[in-house]
Amino acid sequence: MGQTAPMLVAVFAIPRLIQTLGTARFGVLTIAWMVVGYFSFFDFGLGRALTKVVADKLGEKKEHELPHLVWTSLGAICLLGTAGALVLLSGAHLLVHSALKIPDALRPETLRSFYILAFAIPIVTVSTGLRGVLEAHQEFALLTAIRIPLGIFTFVGPLLVLTFSRSMVAVVVALLAARLITCVAHFLACIVKMPELRHGLGFEWSSLRDIFHLGGWMTVSNLTSPLLVYMDRFMIGALVSVTAVAYYATPFEMINKLLIIPSAMMGPLFPAFAMNSARQDHARSRLFFWRAVKYIFLIVFPITLLTVAFAPEALNFWLGQAFAQQSAPVLRWLAVGILVNCMSVVAAAMVQGYGRPDIAAKFHLSEVPFFLGTLYLGLHWYGILGAAVAWTLRVTLDACLLFTAAARLSADPHPAWRRVIPATLATAAALLLSTFSFPLVAKVSIVACLLLAYAACAWCLLDAYERVLVMTLGRTHPVPTSTSVPLSAALSD
Repeated sequence: MGQTAPMLVAVFAIPRLIQTLGTARFGVLTIAWMVVGYFSFFDFGLGRALTKVVADKLGEKKEHELPHLVWTSLGAICLLGTAGALVLLSGAHLLVHSALKIPDALRPETLRSFYILAFAIPIVTVSTGLRGVLEAHQEFALLTAIRIPLGIFTFVGPLLVLTFSRSMVAVVVALLAARLITCVAHFLACIVKMPELRHGLGFEWSSLRDIFHLGGWMTVSNLTSPLLVYMDRFMIGALVSVTAVAYYATPFEMINKLLIIPSAMMGPLFPAFAMNSARQDHARSRLFFWRAVKYIFLIVFPITLLTVAFAPEALNFWLGQAFAQQSAPVLRWLAVGILVNCMSVVAAAMVQGYGRPDIAAKFHLSEVPFFLGTLYLGLHWYGILGAAVAWTLRVTLDACLLFTAAARLSADPHPAWRRVIPATLATAAALLLSTFSFPLVAKVSIVACLLLAYAACAWCLLDAYERVLVMTLGRTHPVPTSTSVPLSAALSD
């Protein structure tokens, strides 16, 4: 809900913003959104690391150590955010006058906007740290209550400002004010959740070592992941054509929205894994891990099946026949890759939650040459379809590595492949069958039969407690806890 609600508002707000601001000013606004998002990496992963360390302390019953730890981390995050602000302030003139092709008439206004925007960077980074504290305490309803208004105001705020001013400076000031209010809201929520923060103000240099160790490796992953995600578009533009980028990027952006599902799950799972790691409760971690993988698969697979089966028809209806001919094969391969990637997010959360972000970071670094090599060969032999195949192969390799690492960290007695390969083979068979060139009526019938078979298999995959949950959906009374199966039975199931 926290991620989807702003997207729905954006669908209606963006056309109005383009109409009111004009294409050039709207381009500046999108750059402003991007700058705030990208420069938030100046927390160097400390926000995520703070979630891990606070969850560890809660799991070890060492809450008395949290105030100094939290204040030390927030102080370091604020200093790093301030450094990011100084970088933007010093580079704003170069960005506006050299790097970006901004119309001459808009340059003074854009430069002032960037100067103001720089002050948002420490605010955003501190908010990330405060959010990490609340995530460690599993306060996700509260975090969503803060996130939704901010996300909506990101798009609605400029529209409100434009009713009395056409200046981009006024729009950026409004966005800065929203970020500041959000930061204050996070801070007040932390004070309410941890009243001891009022009296434990202090700075301990000794606490920074573990925080920076975790955060540094997480930053490596955060910087490498966008390279792995977006490098294919740059190479398509360089080796094929800019037009081909549109045929590739459009289906990618469409199917990539499915990652909202696992990313929403990872919010509560990451601190839970960290707490279980601190308690050495590997059995509970394995239960959380395989249930999360199962739920993501059960949600995403039918969407993937429908996408693979009806990609040509959907793209033809949406963008026309010429676009569908180029993009439908790409969409089919990317849909399979996204299904795999959605499940690997769980393994990445466990690896990081167990305090080993270096494993994920090293995997990502090692995948860069593999991806670049397969991407080059794929583009050379098959064009943008080869790029989609290369991307899917890369995320599949990443999933295999992360699943293996997660199984070892949680002392899983069963090899990961024993659980994953049967479902993978069944998935591949169903997806392959749905790609044959049947008439539309026959295709609908085949897919309907596959979905019925999927529903039967999905029911068999649920344990006793999960079946009770499904059967009682929509009822007002809670599920009795006595229906829950024992932990050992759930694990063996």
